[in-house]
Amino acid sequence: MSRLSQILDTLESFHGPQAPRWPNDPYEFLVWWHCGYPASEERCSRGWESLSQEIGVSSEKLLATSAAKLTRALKPGGMIPELRAGRLKQIARSVQEQFGGDLKSALSRIPLTQARSLLKKFPGISDPGADRIMLFAGIATVAAVPSSCPHVLVRIESGSPHKTYNLNYRDSQQMIQSQGADTFAARTRAYLLLQQHGLRVCKRSNPKCGICPVGNSCAFLAGTSKTRAGRR
Repeated sequence: MSRLSQILDTLESFHGPQAPRWPNDPYEFLVWWHCGYPASEERCSRGWESLSQEIGVSSEKLLATSAAKLTRALKPGGMIPELRAGRLKQIARSVQEQFGGDLKSALSRIPLTQARSLLKKFPGISDPGADRIMLFAGIATVAAVPSSCPHVLVRIESGSPHKTYNLNYRDSQQMIQSQGADTFAARTRAYLLLQQHGLRVCKRSNPKCGICPVGNSCAFLAGTSKTRAGRR
């Protein structure tokens, strides 16, 4: 059993099995992502529910709805609803005009690098978001890392996260690629468990090391304990 498998099994025993709380379809995920701001699962889900009930989420319905009505529907999701309404219309128009309303099929027909570049043309999507979309849509078994907590695996294995986001993302991705199975089930499971652990326990600042289920083998906690002992 790989080190990653041991970590994930321990996290699953602690947090329980996880499931995505967002739409898996690429177009619907883009809509969901702009239903809340600042983007979080809670805010995006509130805005998505309101939009679904008031208007609907299809590209046809978004394009046929006035900006003012879209803005009102998006208010439960948080700040700048008028800006988010404009972005939803931009997304809907692009999907209709460029991909015939079927973004997933378009992404599935092109190489991975091209698909990632295509997704990054949509507002608010960078490499982590593109990786997440392609993994959960079942397009490619990308070793996606939660954008909110790329530090988790680096902290557990190396003790101290890198100073830059990109290095933390790269190292976490390499660990998933080298130690995890190249399947959708394995990689979505890794993503969801690392995300949950980063949100609930291994927070970027003030991590809750006292309740961490992998604390006994965490390099970060070991280093912290040595530092404290040296100050006594």
